[in-house]
Amino acid sequence: MKCSVRYDDYTRPAPHLQGAGIESGGAFWYNDSILQMTGKNTLMIKAVIFDLDNTLYAYWPAHNAGFRALTDYARDVLGLEPEELAALHREGDRLLHARAGDNTAAVHNRLIRYQLMLEKQGLPIFHAPRMERRYWESYFAAVKPEPGTKETLLALREQGLRIGVGTNMTAAQQYTKLELLELLELVDFIVCSEEVGAEKPDRRLFDCCVEKAGCRAEECLFVGDDQKRDVLAALDAGLRPVWLQREGMEAVLPPEIPRIRRIDELPALLATDDVDHDAKHR
Repeated sequence: MKCSVRYDDYTRPAPHLQGAGIESGGAFWYNDSILQMTGKNTLMIKAVIFDLDNTLYAYWPAHNAGFRALTDYARDVLGLEPEELAALHREGDRLLHARAGDNTAAVHNRLIRYQLMLEKQGLPIFHAPRMERRYWESYFAAVKPEPGTKETLLALREQGLRIGVGTNMTAAQQYTKLELLELLELVDFIVCSEEVGAEKPDRRLFDCCVEKAGCRAEECLFVGDDQKRDVLAALDAGLRPVWLQREGMEAVLPPEIPRIRRIDELPALLATDDVDHDAKHR
C-alpha cells in the first residue's frame, strides 16, 4: 500500500506539534479544541494502533541486556573499559545524527553507529557486525511478553477492531520483536519510521497508520508510552490517544487524556464512555 504522506522538513521540536502542545519548562500547554477530541462523543473506534518499544513490552531490560553484552565485547576484545565505551558510544550517536539527520530510522542503525565508533577510535571496522550481533542477540533474548498483552490483542480482534503497530525504528528489528512476543499474527498492519522516511512525532507516520487502518483518523485509537512522540503527536494528527503510564513516569498531560497502567486495562477503558468503539466486522 502506498501511503499518502507529505515530505515537509521537520526539526526538533516538530513544528506540527505547536498547535497541540508546546514544551515549556518541562510542561505543556494545550489547545482546547484539540482536547475536545478526547472527550465523550459519538465517534466509534474501529482500529487500535500500538507503539511497540516500551508499550507492548518493557524496553529497558532488553536494552540493558544488549548493552551489557556490548560492554563485555568492548572490554574483552577491544580493550575498552566501560567508561571509555560509554563516551565513544555517545560520540558515535552524535556522528550518526549529524550525518543521517534526526528524522530518520537510520539513527537506530547500530551497525553504522558501531562502524563510526570504530573509525573514531582507529580500530578495524570488521568488529562492527560482531558488536551489532552481540547487542541484538542479548537484546532479543531479553524481550519478554508482559502478562495480559496477547490476551488483550485477542480480545480486541474478537470485537472486530483492526490492530496496528506504529513505531520508530527499522522494520527488521521490529518484526523480530513482534515474533518473539508472539503478537505478529494478531497485527493487521505495521508502519515503521523506516517505511515512511520520518520518525514520530512527525505526522507522516500517523497519516500512514490511518490510511492502512482504512477509516478516519478520529476512529483510530493510538496507545503509547511517550507523552510527546505518541500521545501529543497522535492527538495533533487527529487520532484518539491513550497514554500507557508506566511506573515512575511523571505526567505532564492533562487529566482529560485517557491513560492506563498496563495494556490489559485497555478493554475496560474501551467499555467506558471515555472511549467509544464500534466493532467493524471483517
